Amino acid sequence: MKTVNNTFGVIFYLRKYKATNDGKAPIYARITVNGSRIDLSVKRSIEQDNWNANKGMARGSREEIVKLNKYLEQYRSGIVESYQEILLQKKLITAELVKDKFTGEDQAEFTLCKLMEYHNSDQVQLLEPGTMKNYYTTQKYIKEFIKERFKTSDKYLSELSYKFITDFEYYLRNRTPEKGQKALNNNGLMKHIERFCKMINLAVRLEWIDRNPFHAYQLKFDKVEREYLTKDELARIEAKKFNIARLQVVQDLFVFSCYTGLAYIDVFNLTPANLVAKSESNIWIATNRQKTNEPVRVPLLPKALAIIEKYKGHPQAIADGKVLPTLSNQKLNSYLKEIADTCDITKPLTFHIARHTFATTVTLTNGVPIETVSKLLGHSKLSTTQIYAKVVESKINDDMALLKKKLSN
Repeated sequence: MKTVNNTFGVIFYLRKYKATNDGKAPIYARITVNGSRIDLSVKRSIEQDNWNANKGMARGSREEIVKLNKYLEQYRSGIVESYQEILLQKKLITAELVKDKFTGEDQAEFTLCKLMEYHNSDQVQLLEPGTMKNYYTTQKYIKEFIKERFKTSDKYLSELSYKFITDFEYYLRNRTPEKGQKALNNNGLMKHIERFCKMINLAVRLEWIDRNPFHAYQLKFDKVEREYLTKDELARIEAKKFNIARLQVVQDLFVFSCYTGLAYIDVFNLTPANLVAKSESNIWIATNRQKTNEPVRVPLLPKALAIIEKYKGHPQAIADGKVLPTLSNQKLNSYLKEIADTCDITKPLTFHIARHTFATTVTLTNGVPIETVSKLLGHSKLSTTQIYAKVVESKINDDMALLKKKLSN
């Protein structure tokens, strides 16, 4: 068989010096590419008298002879197919490369566990610790699944299929949670599948795998209503007087986020260098979202500016070089539960609700265009803002009242 730049051939022969006492000799395949050759056993043997050396096949018409020749022809076809795959990849072809492709040795180092380890070690410097923690959990669940489903510790990437993914999904849906943990809901489960998909996409880019098993798979997230505070609920928190210092700080940090839209980590990182004075009364926050590195430019509303002024001389803020005193996100959310109870708010109050409140109650409800809100939140896509922000009933009521007035006139 000839190609433009390569000569290629496959023949079968007997290794007579390895013949057994009953006269059977093992059959070998010889792969030749551009004059170089390599041999491999086909795991079959035959009596030497029943072998046609010129044709490289068994001699005779008995059933076992016919089966053997059929097997050898399939074996040859597999080697030829491997050669053609390498040819299409425009790689430098050698006899050894064809053999490794045919036997699967070329994929031997590309396993799922090695991919996960490579991904996590590569991304640990780029992703946030919280995000990496989620990847480690996904890795743990995949290892559990492989062990339980296949009774092994690893799988070759070439073995992954659409069924592997759907079986993993089924495993997660029926997994018994560990003590003290809640069972995975649909969206939590889908986040694990999504992280798994991202790791497989990395394998495709690295050419560790020829086909993407996620090609036909679709993630199925349930729509979740984002919690936010109404105008009345926000006013109750703002008006409440706390005698405990830590609750005063948490109250102010939460209200500050409600009027700036900054996430916890971005409030935490805020330094005086992030405050840009356009004029004496027009101060802007200029920063980048830590989560996405998207630029954020937010003109400070009076209530947010008042909180900055309040903490200008705060010793902790000065010592840390920050605009505001800060606590851990865990403590903040714990103290917010106390504030919610005190203010008769039944919603599960977390710091991130402040960001949702900014998007809905503070901006969209007051007629700020969604395109502007998207910029203020540091979103790169408008569709992301549409998830966070919704037009609340009070806004619909105001708009319809305005429409009625126009129609009556």
